[in-house]
Amino acid sequence: MKENLTPKTYDQIPEYMLSLDAFSQWLGIEIIEVRKGYCKVKMTVRKEMLNSMKKAHGGITYSLADTAFGFATNTYGNKAVSIETSINHVEALEEGDVIVAESDVKSQKNKLGFYIVEVKKEDQLVALFKGVTYKTSAKW
Repeated sequence: MKENLTPKTYDQIPEYMLSLDAFSQWLGIEIIEVRKGYCKVKMTVRKEMLNSMKKAHGGITYSLADTAFGFATNTYGNKAVSIETSINHVEALEEGDVIVAESDVKSQKNKLGFYIVEVKKEDQLVALFKGVTYKTSAKW
């Protein structure tokens, strides 16, 4: 979707957001699946994403999870922003690892939403992210 086009349906919102998000593009994030309150994305860990111990920097896993979270929260049609997030890093990642983040709504009220994001390498959980979002009155 081009930058000057606005999304017409909920499932177009994450693609539109990605088109405006230079950081997520640099990460190489690809959208796999979108439903209301849900988004699944993936990326590959590259050499420039490694820390001094030759493992993926924790910010890389966090950023992938945060992107999935942000895309999922915005599928309701209103612009939503995170107000609290946290992550638990379970397993270290290395260059070449392909990781998938799956964000799913657990509770969406009028303004507040609660989401869990699982980050996996194949079937192995590598990080668990929790996010709280605030839905604004602004429409996409």
